[in-house]
Amino acid sequence: MSQEWIVSDPDVMMGKPVVRGTRITVELILERLAAGESIAQILEAHPRLSEEAVRAAIGFASRVLRADVVYPVTAKAS
Repeated sequence: MSQEWIVSDPDVMMGKPVVRGTRITVELILERLAAGESIAQILEAHPRLSEEAVRAAIGFASRVLRADVVYPVTAKAS
């Protein structure tokens, strides 16, 4: 699904993964979701997106993280 929606082109947003046909990055979508926005709010702010595109961005990020080496983060003592 996300292969159709998510593309990376060095000439668009410095090669960051974006929703095809837009300059809306996967990163932006994830940041907005993490900030507590709903998919409906993201769609309202970016009318060129669809719910399927937002879900494809989430799926893309999930697959990228699965394939990457992730190091545990330790909490700093205050």
